[in-house]
Amino acid sequence: MSTIPVEVRLGAAPHNREDAVRAAGALLAQAGHAQPAYTDSLLQREKVANTFLGQGLAIPHGMVEDKHLVRRTGLAVLQVPGGVRWGDDAKQARLVVAIAAASDEHIAVLRRLTRLMRDDALMDRLATTRDAGEIVRALTGEESAGAAEAAGLEDFPLGHELSLNYPNGLHARPAGQWAQAVKRFTARVHVRCGDTVADAKNLAALLSLGAGRGAQLRLSAQGPDAPAALAALRDTIVRLGEEESRQAELSAARQAQAQGLGRELGDWQPTARQTFTGIAASPGLVIGTLVQAGAAALEVDDRFTSVAAEAAALDQALAAALAQLQQLADGARAAGKAEQAGIFTAHAGLLQDADLLLATSRSVVQGHGVAWAWRRAVGERVAAQRALADATLAARAADVQDVGERVLRHLLGRGHEAEGGAAAAWPADAILLADDLSPSVTAQIDTAKVRGFCTARGGPTAHTAILARALGLPAVVAAGPGVLGADAAAGTPAILDGYRGRLYVGPSETALIEARERMQRLARRQEEEARTRQLPATTTDGHTVEIAANANRADQATHALAAGAEGVGLMRTEFLFLERDAVPDEDDQYAVYRAMVEALDGRPLIVRTLDIGGDKQVPHLDLPVEDNPFLGLRGARLCLRRDDLLVPQLRALYRAARHGPLSVMFPMISTVEEVHQLRQRMEAVRRELDAPQVPVGIMIEVPSAALMADRLAAHVDFFSIGTNDLTQYALAVDRQHPELAGMADSLHPSVLRLIERTIAGARAHGRWVGVCGGLAGEPLGAALLAGLGAQELSMSSGDIGTVKALLRRHSLAELQDLARRALDVDTADEVRALGAALRPAGPVADTGDAP
Repeated sequence: MSTIPVEVRLGAAPHNREDAVRAAGALLAQAGHAQPAYTDSLLQREKVANTFLGQGLAIPHGMVEDKHLVRRTGLAVLQVPGGVRWGDDAKQARLVVAIAAASDEHIAVLRRLTRLMRDDALMDRLATTRDAGEIVRALTGEESAGAAEAAGLEDFPLGHELSLNYPNGLHARPAGQWAQAVKRFTARVHVRCGDTVADAKNLAALLSLGAGRGAQLRLSAQGPDAPAALAALRDTIVRLGEEESRQAELSAARQAQAQGLGRELGDWQPTARQTFTGIAASPGLVIGTLVQAGAAALEVDDRFTSVAAEAAALDQALAAALAQLQQLADGARAAGKAEQAGIFTAHAGLLQDADLLLATSRSVVQGHGVAWAWRRAVGERVAAQRALADATLAARAADVQDVGERVLRHLLGRGHEAEGGAAAAWPADAILLADDLSPSVTAQIDTAKVRGFCTARGGPTAHTAILARALGLPAVVAAGPGVLGADAAAGTPAILDGYRGRLYVGPSETALIEARERMQRLARRQEEEARTRQLPATTTDGHTVEIAANANRADQATHALAAGAEGVGLMRTEFLFLERDAVPDEDDQYAVYRAMVEALDGRPLIVRTLDIGGDKQVPHLDLPVEDNPFLGLRGARLCLRRDDLLVPQLRALYRAARHGPLSVMFPMISTVEEVHQLRQRMEAVRRELDAPQVPVGIMIEVPSAALMADRLAAHVDFFSIGTNDLTQYALAVDRQHPELAGMADSLHPSVLRLIERTIAGARAHGRWVGVCGGLAGEPLGAALLAGLGAQELSMSSGDIGTVKALLRRHSLAELQDLARRALDVDTADEVRALGAALRPAGPVADTGDAP
């Protein structure tokens, strides 16, 4: 904290929240902490999250996807002695602390701020002081309250720590599975995140941890079966981490594809009576009729009979709600809708929230009716969830609200009413309008009638938005309360643009004609991409680049082939070690590798041997604690010292190679001596098994390997460049460093020069070079790599179609010229500017059916 610079403006008097955010954003930009466009990101955050913490304090911060706009970490404080209204209620912000952070540093800032908030006198003084230094000292002072606060929290002696690697943090679905995993044990199990400890059997308590990506957790347990309970919880957390990452990757791929299609709309601005702009939550362009679909408010009277009667009513309502949710989950599962089923199952877990039940019971004992008491308890929990600083976690408040209203309907004797209005009366082209559609209503939408929806609130990571993408419905969220007003009356025609986040109400006839034309062109573009994804990436002058996928499992490989992959250019094997509490034996590994070979059905497979260390630690391997693990026992260095890890893996790989093409690749190679030692180990294993020879390659990830490429190439069959680590080591930047991560840019000319030298060294010995790092899946990166001479690019499945199409639009000569120019500039930004020379996707050929 003490190293973070703070800019302060005293005595400000903004007219409203937007003015305050703009003023704070300007401070960040003027101080060089962020680009001017970061202010728009701050305003976007205000649409999807409540940044008001309480005690007159608000903390605007940018969207995750806009971290590239942050130049260096810093804070900007706007002091507003008279207060400024923050949001739709009467809350007044007197200190606006805007955060520019390249990573999750705002979590540390929040810890400091929440402790300051406990001192009312101090907060009042900071809001009125004329000494900017006092504010700076308060924000950057040493944290002393943490130890005292944690002393009252209970950790059990038996436990261990791990990092949370969920891209969207801990939300309802995984939290529900955590709770389910430990409920079968009698032991008490706790999870600590920072200064907060939660009961691992309580889903809502787990959500209240506010654990974002990278959060450090401590799991502990006490009881006769404590070790087994801890192992089960850890297994569940690690297993779900892989699933969450895979889902996030697929979601990002779909979004990237959607953005590419959205460019077909260009600068089109249809004329309409009213235009509402929100956040694009699910792609698509549709024309339809507006329908006000918000559920009617539930009126609740505080009527008390007796404690026994009220308790019985609550039990009956909870049982009825649980039966509904189980039925919905079973129905979704039977229909193959895993996403919907998972949400209903998570909602069922929320019904067992002990804190909600306790708060309700307390009110009932005090003489309040159970319906009134339940609504109050749910409202408090929803407010607490919405106040979380992490927008993804705050968006999960909709799940709590959804479950709460389901139970409340049963308490009021209205449990079987349709939630969301008279759907039977909706037109066949309905565009639903609501304050915020509940996840359960969204999951039950009849896609034969509903074209899309637009909500006043919500966020792109909420379950409602996730379900919209799963259903293939265009959706716009956070469009503001205006969408519920008279300008968007039911029955009005409208155009919903889920690509750009816009709702056009009352469009002109010309606008409707233009929209239909664009819808037809978009449909043809999608059909064209689907039709051509299996075509090779052959340039206009006949040069072909092999396009492969990064995949770890057989099901992922199958999906990749359907997306147009020509093989698997990187199979990471560390997941086999990360997802269990013991080293997988030879037979376990063989089964996985053989399944991959068979799924590819004769297509190439490159398997990377165990790459552990650095940012990937495995407790059960008993690795040494190192001051700088990125420069320690990583990858091949570790395996050369651990035959118990290397030999079983090599044996499994040689056995799997009998079933189809398989190449072995070693990571973190820095010297020729390492290659000699590894090849000797391989040959010994091969002779022992009497196995066939397999191609052997190495990862080029450190500058020494790139500079020695011409020497290394004499001893291997191929190179694969890992641009993520190569960038980290070339620029001496830790990719996970909170302040420097933004400098780790693979488009930096120094990185491109190392790639050029690697390819030249391989060419001298007739060896081929692939690239499996993140740069391969970026359009500009792929163009540069092809121009530099890379013969294979391996990427996420969702990037394959875009990269193939881009390469087919250019000649190799054009790509080579682009690469030469990129090597001759000074900065990554200059390299990006060269990307303007790439030809965008051309218009789809008109078949004559468009108006």
